[in-house]
Amino acid sequence: MQINKLNHEDRLRLMRFVCSLAWADLEVRPKERAFVHRLVKKLHLDEHEAKMVDEWLKVPPRAEEVDPANVPHQHRKVFLDTVKAMAMADGELDEEERESIALLEQLLT
Repeated sequence: MQINKLNHEDRLRLMRFVCSLAWADLEVRPKERAFVHRLVKKLHLDEHEAKMVDEWLKVPPRAEEVDPANVPHQHRKVFLDTVKAMAMADGELDEEERESIALLEQLLT
């Protein structure tokens, strides 16, 4: 499954996961923010959706909005790969990000 094959709902779900991981270390760094903005363009999100994503960069999505159980099975690899790419966007993988990815990996596989 390729990222551009996600339906509308799954694109927003993916962005919630990505933004949530950006907050793992309690700080969204400029390179992480840039990664998110590139992903918004790649997913062809509209203006309203892009504003939602910007809000998630200001305040992380609520925990119930990033429930791995809600990720469709066929999209799990795409979600995990994209979240991992987000974690490496600033060139650092800190302990909080590493733990978040490990937990997500356990829950998605």
